[in-house]
Amino acid sequence: MAAAALTATTPSIAQARETPTAAADRVLRVYNNNIENLVRNNADGSCTRISGTDHLTSMLVDDNGRTGTSGVQAPDLLIVQQVRGTGQATAYADQLSAKFGYPAGTYKAIVAWNDPEPWGSSHNCSQQATGDLKKKQTNGIVYNTRTLSLAAGDLAKYWSAGWLKPGTSYAGGSGCTLYKPPNNDNGATNAYKWKRTSAIAARFRIKETGTTVFAATMHLPEQNGANACAGAGSTGIANSGIHVGADAASLMNASTIRVIGIDANRVKIAPTTLSGFGMTGYGAKATSGSRKIDYLFVKGAVQPSSIDHTVNSTKSNHLALYGFITF
Repeated sequence: MAAAALTATTPSIAQARETPTAAADRVLRVYNNNIENLVRNNADGSCTRISGTDHLTSMLVDDNGRTGTSGVQAPDLLIVQQVRGTGQATAYADQLSAKFGYPAGTYKAIVAWNDPEPWGSSHNCSQQATGDLKKKQTNGIVYNTRTLSLAAGDLAKYWSAGWLKPGTSYAGGSGCTLYKPPNNDNGATNAYKWKRTSAIAARFRIKETGTTVFAATMHLPEQNGANACAGAGSTGIANSGIHVGADAASLMNASTIRVIGIDANRVKIAPTTLSGFGMTGYGAKATSGSRKIDYLFVKGAVQPSSIDHTVNSTKSNHLALYGFITF
């Protein structure tokens, strides 16, 4: 595992006055989205490349759930799945900085893998060059250094998802294993596919108040849809396929606000699934076609949402979820 961070730059006084910080209005603005390497798969088999700026504009909302208004404020945490690695995460974070008039490096990114090996073939894109953009996949967290700090010791080691390897019998999780070598996909084409499901977490502090904030990003294998697996012989928390790594759990238990964003590739995961961690799931609408497979769990006082915490305009094959947390 390697964590990538951008170089922070101090914004000018004028810039600092333009947009209030989370501490100033006591709201922590959090989003979760599988950004699909900023490539959308279209119904006709073609794929469309999306710029980070266009994706962010389609996802970020004001307090009334509207995009593109003057009330859209700089987010504090973006929990993302399926980025190509440090390079794309850095560019995406810098585009977010530029969108709000901040210097490059105001937003930093951490990823589970700096430069994961490619896997797969066309990724269902009729244009091979566009499909190639989806061959490297990892997960990350983008955070606002104006409002949040991250200490070196507050970054969790990555942990692997679980899965039921094709051809393995399943009985209450008995056939489940960790989705990493030597139990990953067979064949060279998908040899590194497992890296896209490496989860990562961190504990931040809100600079103004010192409030601790835990955030994690997860992407579970497609096989989790039919058979919940979280590791060796385990169906995960409440039979969801979800589990939290030991290092991450330590950070979570030492945090006041807790946020986990997941592309679970599984429907009907209840909002109460992570209640043992004091967390509640937000948003009930479908997030990928007719299925709800993306989830945002929060421990904290989440403001009501007129759009069920789900952004219908998101320029991804997955709709974004958001939670504005007062503290």
